[in-house]
Formats: sequence, C-alpha cells, structure tokens
Amino acid sequence: MYQDETLVCRDCGNEFVFSASEQAFFAEKGFQNKPSRCTACRAARRAQNGGNTASAPRQMYDVTCAECGQPTQVPFMPRGDRPVYCRDCFAAQRARY
Repeated sequence: MYQDETLVCRDCGNEFVFSASEQAFFAEKGFQNKPSRCTACRAARRAQNGGNTASAPRQMYDVTCAECGQPTQVPFMPRGDRPVYCRDCFAAQRARY
C-alpha cells in the first residue's frame, strides 16, 4: 500500500527516505503532512528546544463553565463574548454538531 519516498529536508537540504512503515505510522496517527525535516535535523531541533516542542508551560485561566457552572481551567483568556465550557460540556457540545 505504501512505498518508500525520497523527500528533501527543509533545514539542511539533504534527501531522506520517508519509509513505508513511517507512512503507515503517520496515517495511523492521522497526520496529514509528510515530515519536512530529516531525522538528524528533527533530533537537533528537539535538543534545541530542550526535548519539548513547547518552550514554556501553557498558562491556564480559571473560569466557570457556561453549561454546568463548575469551576474549570482553560488554556486561553476568555474574552467574555462567547461561552466557555469545562472539558465534559465541551465534548458534549462537539458531539451535538
């Protein structure tokens, strides 16, 4: 189903192989894009970021759920013009649509 594919690294410009097994893994995880960096450049980038892709922990904001009224935390500052839901109510909202 999948075949090895040769790609060009966006950082170093070298060619690298996007193997059939890697393609199957990407498909299984639902990734839409092919890798843009070779293995060495990906490892260097991870090391540069301290092993994290995020540079700092995300700030959380205390809010009250608009649906159930329970206190919860969200990773964005609410503007006040839209309802904010807890994790469970948000999942229920998404399931409705």
